[in-house]
Amino acid sequence: MKKFKWPKVSLILLASVLLWLKTYIVYQTSFDIETENFMQELILFINPLSFILFILGLSLFFKSEKRRARYILITSFILSLVLYGNVVFFRFFDDFLTLPVLFQTNNFGDLGSSASAIVEWTDMFFFIDVIILAVVLKLKPAWFAIKTFSRMNRRAYFLVAIALAFFNLGLAEAERPQLLTRTFDREILVKNIGTYNYHIYDVFLQSKSSAQRALADGSELAEIENHVRANQVEPNKDMFGIAKDKNLILVSLESLQSFVINNTMNGQEVTPFLNDFIGDSFYFENFYHQTQQGKTSDSEFIMDNSLYPLNRGAVFFTHSGNEFESMTERLNENGYFTSTMHANNKSFWNRDIMYDALEYQRFYSITDYEVTEDNSVNWGMKDIPFFEQSVEHMKEMQQPFYTKMITLTNHYPFTLDEEDKLIGEYDSNSGTLNRYFQTVRYMDEAVKNLIQDLKDSGLYEDSIIVMYGDNYGISENHNQAMSKYLDKKVTPFVSTQLQRVPLIIHIPGMEGKTISDVSGQIDLRPTMMHLLGIETKNDIQFGEDLFSKENEQFTILRDGRFITEDYVYAGNECYNKETEEPTDMKYCEPYKERAATELEYSDKIIYSDLLRFYQGEEKEINKANSKE
Repeated sequence: MKKFKWPKVSLILLASVLLWLKTYIVYQTSFDIETENFMQELILFINPLSFILFILGLSLFFKSEKRRARYILITSFILSLVLYGNVVFFRFFDDFLTLPVLFQTNNFGDLGSSASAIVEWTDMFFFIDVIILAVVLKLKPAWFAIKTFSRMNRRAYFLVAIALAFFNLGLAEAERPQLLTRTFDREILVKNIGTYNYHIYDVFLQSKSSAQRALADGSELAEIENHVRANQVEPNKDMFGIAKDKNLILVSLESLQSFVINNTMNGQEVTPFLNDFIGDSFYFENFYHQTQQGKTSDSEFIMDNSLYPLNRGAVFFTHSGNEFESMTERLNENGYFTSTMHANNKSFWNRDIMYDALEYQRFYSITDYEVTEDNSVNWGMKDIPFFEQSVEHMKEMQQPFYTKMITLTNHYPFTLDEEDKLIGEYDSNSGTLNRYFQTVRYMDEAVKNLIQDLKDSGLYEDSIIVMYGDNYGISENHNQAMSKYLDKKVTPFVSTQLQRVPLIIHIPGMEGKTISDVSGQIDLRPTMMHLLGIETKNDIQFGEDLFSKENEQFTILRDGRFITEDYVYAGNECYNKETEEPTDMKYCEPYKERAATELEYSDKIIYSDLLRFYQGEEKEINKANSKE
């Protein structure tokens, strides 16, 4: 009687199935991608398969069985590494990797405790299929069939892979029309075409953007300028120039979101000083951050240029060689000494290069501060000593001056030394949110000390002070904990409202006022310049003066969401602000095309470096206005 033999398993098909199923499991567990119907779930399930079959199928062209096996193992490992890289990035940024982000490697060395907080020991299981295949191939190679496919079978194999790709794309296009041409949401791309195909598409976009600059001739500027002029508003005559010749002190408050302002945690005020300070200042309670992958550097870019950041990567890295019409350059022309202060390495976020492009006269970096182990935590120098030393630098500046200070302490993973913890931790399933309240409270104390130091130095009465949150601190990965704190479910509407960050403008001698108008970081440039009496009507900028009586309440987030006076467009639905529930799309429809158009125009300016064509007559007009 013949002994039964199990049929050999095809190595390429087994590796494909294992990687396919692992990717789908990661979708469900690590990316938390939500689907609304069976069709979306089917697309999510099949979308990794075509690419995996195709890329592993290239092994069929190797003649040697050893080389085929080696190629399959190495490729499986690389794809697993790509998948894991996205998982780690998603944990921190609630987003997917892009090619420009991968080029920002000189930032990785400064991640410090953030990286250790993101990586988990269970992450080894992301490579478990590769490990098992490698071990079994080593110990029991006879279990696998690694023979060459016949030419006919090889053709059939690739036809199946290509057919699956077109089937996937067809379903995705039916479910989400214009998927590859009008989307600003990377999660939608991953959900529809898969992680691996998304990265191929991202490489295509990067190549396309590089070609745009070479082919640009400036003719597109006229259309963009017409759009800008059509949406321009007149400054408020009562506010224009009210702070002329005053110093401008700008404070970028790291990761500060508005939900902590005038709020408590376990019965204690989270921001007691800011709550008082906004009573003597203009406080914009419906002010939104508009950053994307560049985070703090994006907020700097928006503030200085009144342009939207890129949807992929950071302008500070990808386009630091562009020509810009920055607020800093205009302040230089108006006799200001301009500087920026950040107790970090000059090269972090490519600031040393980008600040030159924006024409800052001086960058006070880590070498200008006395940084010790005792006065540092987490990402670097604590905010209280940073502010103390920064005011000392200000005392030596030629007046009027403009300086921007970037804080560090309230940064993920939100860790503090024991002596700096002024309130206890929150109690939720998220250590990140629990610690966040403590670092926000420390930041509030640091700002209190800053204001006192400015008063003691005599700078307070001669300066307008602008403080704003640069980006979110708590991502959507912590929605469950946020639901507990807010005592309501975090819907797409609530998530969008959580993108509000505080904007505080203190003008000496003026009474405070809380303003409820919808606004965003893109409005900072024209607002501050008009307060200083500098005209911007000849500038290409997408923001509006927040004190203008004609101000339109319409703010666009970088991912395509937008907010009006009464409605919020998020999660492909139109929400009524009053009820916080979805309503008829007709209320949001009039704004959708404008939001997409404005983001496209801003992208064209950056990708094609269009402002290099806007340096002649317009620049002379600006200089003439400055002399007046």
